Amino acid sequence: MTCASCVGRVERALKAVSGVASASVNLATERATVTFSGQPNVAAVIQAVNAVGYTVAQELIELSISGMTCASCVGRVERALAAVPGVSHVSVNLATERAQLRVMADVRVADLLATVAKAGYEAQVIAEDGNNTAEQAAHQAAETLKLKRALLIAALFALPVFVLEMGSHLVPGLHEIIAGTIGMKASWYLQFVLTSIVLFGPGLRFFQKGIPALLRGAPDMNSLVATGVSAAYTYSLVATFAPQWLPVGTINVYYEAAAVIVALILLGRYLEAIAKGNTSEAIKRLISLQAKIARVLRDGNIVEVAIAEVSRGDLIEVRPGERIPVDGEVIEGESFVDESMISGEPIPVEKKKGTEVVGGTINQNGTLTFRATKVGSDTMLAQIIRMVEQAQGAKLPIQALVDRITMWFVPAVMAGAVLTFLVWFIFGPSPALSFALVNAVAVLIIACPCAMGLATPTSIMVGTGRAAQMGVLFRKGEALQSLKDATVVAVDKTGTLTKGHPELTDLVLANGFEHRYVLRLVATVEAKSEHPIARAIVDAAQKENIPLSQMTHFEAKTGFGVNATIDGLRVEVGADRYMLQLGVDVAQLAEDAARLGDEGKTPLYAAIDGQLAAMIAVADPIKDTTIAAIKALHAQGLKVAMITGDNRRTAQAIARQLGIDEVVAEVLPDGKVMSIERLKTTYGPVAYVGDGINDAPALAAAHVGIAIGTGTDIAIEAADVVLMSGDLLGVSTAIALSKATLANIKQNLFWAFSYNVALIPVAAGLLYPINGTLLSPVFAAGAMALSSVFVLSNALRLRRFTLSAKMGK
Repeated sequence: MTCASCVGRVERALKAVSGVASASVNLATERATVTFSGQPNVAAVIQAVNAVGYTVAQELIELSISGMTCASCVGRVERALAAVPGVSHVSVNLATERAQLRVMADVRVADLLATVAKAGYEAQVIAEDGNNTAEQAAHQAAETLKLKRALLIAALFALPVFVLEMGSHLVPGLHEIIAGTIGMKASWYLQFVLTSIVLFGPGLRFFQKGIPALLRGAPDMNSLVATGVSAAYTYSLVATFAPQWLPVGTINVYYEAAAVIVALILLGRYLEAIAKGNTSEAIKRLISLQAKIARVLRDGNIVEVAIAEVSRGDLIEVRPGERIPVDGEVIEGESFVDESMISGEPIPVEKKKGTEVVGGTINQNGTLTFRATKVGSDTMLAQIIRMVEQAQGAKLPIQALVDRITMWFVPAVMAGAVLTFLVWFIFGPSPALSFALVNAVAVLIIACPCAMGLATPTSIMVGTGRAAQMGVLFRKGEALQSLKDATVVAVDKTGTLTKGHPELTDLVLANGFEHRYVLRLVATVEAKSEHPIARAIVDAAQKENIPLSQMTHFEAKTGFGVNATIDGLRVEVGADRYMLQLGVDVAQLAEDAARLGDEGKTPLYAAIDGQLAAMIAVADPIKDTTIAAIKALHAQGLKVAMITGDNRRTAQAIARQLGIDEVVAEVLPDGKVMSIERLKTTYGPVAYVGDGINDAPALAAAHVGIAIGTGTDIAIEAADVVLMSGDLLGVSTAIALSKATLANIKQNLFWAFSYNVALIPVAAGLLYPINGTLLSPVFAAGAMALSSVFVLSNALRLRRFTLSAKMGK
């Protein structure tokens, strides 16, 4: 805000928000005080301020949440945090066990942590020092080990219970043997002891979390397990120690159901923990790329220091085969560096004085000394890790449906279990009480919504992780869903389709002249000029190791060209009109001039001592991979449009050469947004690819903005997706990954929902009147565990994603 009219505009916008009783805006403090008549709606207030052209200062806070086990836990934590005044956005991810929040500047972190604790979970703030993921990995490893121990104990004590009670189904006559030796009563006593060890040892976690959640009126998966297991265990206790309380014919024990259910659900949890660890493999791999030490020049000596002690400006030495510790600029030495970890490109990149190096890449064959320019959380590798983490923690629009369903799912299941019990107890065959108990427990156990909660986030984690390995960074997780809907890919020309700097592309010699001789003389003349075309000619001579000569009497003729005397020879370089003025005939090169014109290049001519020597063309050359990239986009059924400020003839020539479908030429920077809007109207969703500062508005205006990673920081900040390699082929990779990930999510959701829809009625006994089929609670527990493992295994298939497989090559 800059003046009183700004204040009035913001105040009017705030007062127009439904539920706002009053609003007062202060220009000096740049603050708004808003009073609500009911429940505060911070998100609506922020949206209103944004709509009138201003922004509200917000912070991004990440919390690590422990104790969540299913989709209903996610919904509970989200609702609790969203109710904290000043919180405008909350996204909780079950797979990463993280919460991302956008909050007003005055929101206290302590209040957020207390809110999570009140909801029945534990939270910690995730700092930005880059150590969080390593700590989380260690925490996950410890949790997996605890689950493994709990599973082994539960299995050890549950197996005898299962054999004692259900063994006769596997070994004929086993019941008679037990009855004739220790007796059935003693068998029940033994089962009681073993089951109690399982329930109040490894199984205690379900009661510690499930019962408080149930008492708060917010049941979760643990509540379902605790209720089901308690019902089976309590009924068995009564049958064992007070059988007179039960109707005749209903005196049975279900210890094996209680013990084996706990063991099977722990098995499912253990397999989930292993799979979750695999889903974050990409992050772990990125973290492993960070060097641990650096050789720093201190007081004239090279000393080894921990990476955390490296400061900006330090001089660092890197030997062959070592990882480059931080980002920097080479000041001494030459080598080739493997940068495949950031670009996905296997070909090493040459490094010499003045070039930049990136932390985490591998120095190959020479010793380099470089000056540290970015350290700690500012390095490119740290930023990549942060971007991947944020994308993995994102919640896609498709998840909204899951959230709405799971909010009511667990209470609905508990109601269904009660209804199942009542129906069987009232209308079921004898012994009705036993049938009612078993079927109600089966409903409770089979309906745990673990698979629903894991269906979307695990696919996102694996998909974005695989993308990072292929040089594609999804800065915003939502782009993972919206990119698949793109119908047209609009690309900026300079730096995206082309290399972004002019090069000498053609040197056509007149009869009797030699290449090196002409290039030496022309480059010597152009060395006096700072024009980009002149610079390109000089660079070409340097690449061919052609030494420049001494010259005298240099003269520039504005609008025509330049001339100089070199080794006693008069050398003139300029456009065709300059040659016409000099009386030099260029007809012998007319055919080549026409060809260059069709390619969108403007030819220059060189004359030596009044005789035509050569025709020169300088252009911004097409990247080697551009044609293949456009073919790949066409193979995916996409239109390709080029938006450029070049003249129409040049743009059309490049479009013909590349096979581009539509050209929008002679566009000023502020006209790119209008061009995007026109393409949206004509074709539908637009993905825009650019690399410059002037591309930032267009990147933001497109449905999905894709920035070339070799471009400017401003373009990258405005984009949804970043291509680290600077290669347009990354667009095809990103789109194919988007489609593959969304297909994977839909498969997971279909399995998770159809599993519950199909098996809850079976567990309730719907098939019993038809063919006598009932689902044992033990099998229900096994099926529930397998559903989660299936979803996780299906998501892990994305780790094998390749573009060639998706393109059918």
